[in-house]
Parts: sequence; C-alpha cells; structure tokens
Amino acid sequence: MDLKKIRNDTVGTQSVIHLNNAGASLMPSVVADAIRTYIDEEERQGGYETAERRMEELNEYYAYAARLLNCQPRNTAFTTNATDSYNRALSSVPFKPNDVVLLTANDYPSNFIAFMSLEKRMGIKTVLVRNEDTGEINLDDLEEKIRRHTPALVSVTHVPTSSGLVQPVEKVGDIVAQYDTLYLLDACQSLGQIPVDAATTKADFISGTFRKFLRGPRGAGLLYVSDKALNKGLEPLFPDLHGAKWTDDHQYQARADARRFEDWETAYALMMGGKEALGYLLSLGVEAVAARNVELTTRLRTKLTGIPHIRLLDRGRKQSSIVTFSLEDASEKATKAYFAGKGINISTTPKSYAMLDYKEKGIEWAARVSPHYYNTEDEIDRFVEAVKAMMD
Repeated sequence: MDLKKIRNDTVGTQSVIHLNNAGASLMPSVVADAIRTYIDEEERQGGYETAERRMEELNEYYAYAARLLNCQPRNTAFTTNATDSYNRALSSVPFKPNDVVLLTANDYPSNFIAFMSLEKRMGIKTVLVRNEDTGEINLDDLEEKIRRHTPALVSVTHVPTSSGLVQPVEKVGDIVAQYDTLYLLDACQSLGQIPVDAATTKADFISGTFRKFLRGPRGAGLLYVSDKALNKGLEPLFPDLHGAKWTDDHQYQARADARRFEDWETAYALMMGGKEALGYLLSLGVEAVAARNVELTTRLRTKLTGIPHIRLLDRGRKQSSIVTFSLEDASEKATKAYFAGKGINISTTPKSYAMLDYKEKGIEWAARVSPHYYNTEDEIDRFVEAVKAMMD
C-alpha cells in the first residue's frame, strides 16, 4: 500500500490524528469531491434532471457493492444508514405472536431496541444464545436453541460496536442454513475493515453503513438481500412506488431485485459518494486493508498492555480494529476532552450502548479507539504516549 498517497488523498490527516474510524472515518478527497460535484450539478441543473443524466454512473454503485460482498448487483440496495438497512430487512420478516428470535449479548444496541419494540407490538420473543468464555457466540448452544425454539430469525452482529470481538459468522451461517430460519447479519462495523462475503456467510440479509470503515459519507447505507429472501417474496413493510408497481386497485407487484427495499427519494449525491468510497476500497483490496489494520491494532494493543490503571476489555479468538479499554478513576467526558485537546479523535461508549456486555465486564463506560489503514505507526505511538501522560 502506498501510504503516502493514501494520506495525501485524505486531507484530514494533515490536521488531526483520527482514531475514531468505528464512528466515522475521514473520507478520501475523491469521495467528498464526488458529493460536492453532484450537489453543484443539482443546484445548477435540477435534482431530477441531474439524476436522469447521471443514472448510468449511479448504477455502478450496485456493481461495486456486489464486488465488495461477492454477490450479484441484483442483491444490493442503497439505504440511508446501517440501522435503516437492518430495520428494512427486519420489517420484511412475517413475524407472528410468540415467534422466537435468537440473538447474542453483543448485538448492536439499536437492534435490541427494535426487538423490544417488536416484543411490545407483535408479541415475539427474544432468546439469547450463550457466549463462549472468549466472548464469541457458542455454536453448540446456537444449534441447540434453533432445534428447541424453531426461530423465525437469527441475528448476529459481526463486529460489536463496544468490543474488539469478531464473531464467527461463516460458522453461524453453516448452522442456520440447515434449518428453516432467516439469518440477519449486522456488518455495520466490519464492512471496509475486514472481508465480508455474502456467499460464505450464507446470510439472508447483510446491513452496513458507509460512514465507518468504508470511508464514505454519513447518511448512506448498504443492504444485501439473498436470492433466497427475494424468492420467498420478502419485502419491506412499507414499499413505495420505487420498490413496487401499483398493478390494480388493491394490488401491487414488488420489484424482482433488492431495490424493492429502496425508496423513490434517494440522496443521490451520497450514493455517488458511496460508489466512490467502494471504488477506492476495491482499488486497494480489502485483504490488504485488513492486513494493514492487523498491524496497527496489534501495535496498539501491545503498547497499551502494561500501562498502569488501564484495563483492556477486548475478547475474542479473533479481534478487530476496535480497541476498547477502561481507565481507572477517569470520567468519560473528561477522557474524550483530554484527547481532543491533543488533536486526537477517539470515541467513548456508555453502558447504555452495550448493556449486557458492560454488566458482565463490570464497567459504566469504555474508551474506544479504532485505527484504520491510513493511520501511521507514529500516530499510534503518540496516542499511547498521551495515554501514559494522562494516567501519570
């Protein structure tokens, strides 16, 4: 990887050490320029007219998304964010009262809230699959609970927002595929950081966002829908005239492809930015990005180990580019402000973002540091020195 060129492509690296890529990465200039150019055309030419003129280029988004996920363009859709993608997929599941959903203690907090709402409104039941001592989902318990409960859905978050854990999503898919249930994979934190292959995960739905490790804009999301889900006729609860065609007084026909999950009104400027973000990543190679991320996070975890009053919190046989730790006698607000004052962007996650996980770990909040391939070893070292100075 040509790190010098990558950093030249990333204007923000000139002014800040950005270690909050699990929140929102710094966009490459090509992404921001594509958005600005598109909005400028809308300003001068009109929104509908610009979309019509640029539609062939916009449609490249689906081909790029398919390359990322190892699927066909018909299986990909554009949404507004990861939760939007997840909820559109979730809304297509024909739940009945007392239907069971299996999920893990490490699922994304918004997902838990969505299921609580379904419990209240539709009378479904959520059942947690046990974790291994190392943090991952217990695959034996997963299969046992599938056999016992015959769930309508299995939901797994690939990389939890509050932990460095990476779930064995391919092994989950191997198990779920043997039964008559649906598999919803939240890849919000994994897309752009590590490879996500729709074929090997065997997921029926994969949700993701652009603002994180894909290095795209906020307000843009990605959804994968399997041929199995499409052929079963699964569709969002509220399709519109883009996702379906009105065919008779009381009848409509959903689109044949995953775009049935989209809306007519789309932020095409952000879609153009998302396309460029995908193209930028694909030009580098996801495997190369993942290898670079391992180098950076290994360096970070190694240097944090042994610093007095620091407790590393990450679990998992395989760990991601999200590094979490607690700081003895430090407040969440003051910690974030301290690093911001040194020109270092990090994030913190409160207990409400990971209720079950943080209860088990006995913490109220954690610092979350998430390097990405464009960061340098020197930036990692400067962050570690700042941690040491804070804890002295």
